[in-house]
Amino acid sequence: MKKDADLTPVVGKNLKRFRSERGLSLEALARVSGVSRAMLGQIELGQSTPTINVVWKIARALDVPFSALITDEARGGTLVLTRKSARLLKSQDETFTSRALFPMDRPRSVEFYELRLAPKAVERADPHPPGTVENLVVAQGSLVLDVQGDRRALAEGDAIFFEADVPHAYENPDATAEAVMYLVMTYATRSA
Repeated sequence: MKKDADLTPVVGKNLKRFRSERGLSLEALARVSGVSRAMLGQIELGQSTPTINVVWKIARALDVPFSALITDEARGGTLVLTRKSARLLKSQDETFTSRALFPMDRPRSVEFYELRLAPKAVERADPHPPGTVENLVVAQGSLVLDVQGDRRALAEGDAIFFEADVPHAYENPDATAEAVMYLVMTYATRSA
């Protein structure tokens, strides 16, 4: 996860807090998340910035929304989220960018993102927590969405709703134009 505003200490602090709250050792979290103990330790210490996929793996293992790991401080009232001050999360190769369009002040059951995918780029997503659904609209360009082998071609203005608790991938088939999408992610409601 590369970023414009530095999320490294925020992710590290939240990872340590959630891991401690659950009584998990680094070894135990490494086993359930598939992320190495060394990498988890470096993230907690603020020495390593994880990729988007690593944050997803950790969030799933801790059973928290993605935003819970990148959340900073609680705020109330009206808040303008300017593009200039946005925290952009990028894929390792920087062809995929995600910008949260909601205040990251606490975990939420619904999240709203702007996604940008470079020409001919593919972004693969690991399964999200059980019951998670995504509603995506293509605002600019075109997209091929692959949901566990079910490939759907989407043109500008097309929308799709799908279960995101399975492997899925976003593919930009265009060789020259960036694809811009808006995504609403809804997590399953946890029963008490």
